[in-house]
Amino acid sequence: MIRPKIPVNPLPTGLVTPLVQPIPTVEPHRGTAPVCDCPQTPAPGQPASRVQLPAVRLTPAGLVAAVAAGAGLVLVVGAVVVSLLLAVAITGASVAVCAVVLRSLLNGRHHR
Repeated sequence: MIRPKIPVNPLPTGLVTPLVQPIPTVEPHRGTAPVCDCPQTPAPGQPASRVQLPAVRLTPAGLVAAVAAGAGLVLVVGAVVVSLLLAVAITGASVAVCAVVLRSLLNGRHHR
């Protein structure tokens, strides 16, 4: 229930592929192997060498620039959202005024 099993879907050919593929075993070489100049991958079970990535270091000026850029982005996005909401409010008010004017025009015609 906590770890649901994913069903194995049959292929259109009718062959059923299991969810987990078996890992083929690697047999050691017997005799002399030809020398190749290709990069070798570590054998299964051996840890791969870790590649150390350089850390990101910000200078104080870079940090101030990043904070200023973030604050500017927040202000621009806020101004756009406020202007969109204001446009919706003005449109709704103008539609309401038009409805009141049309209603008064149509009701005035019936009273005469």
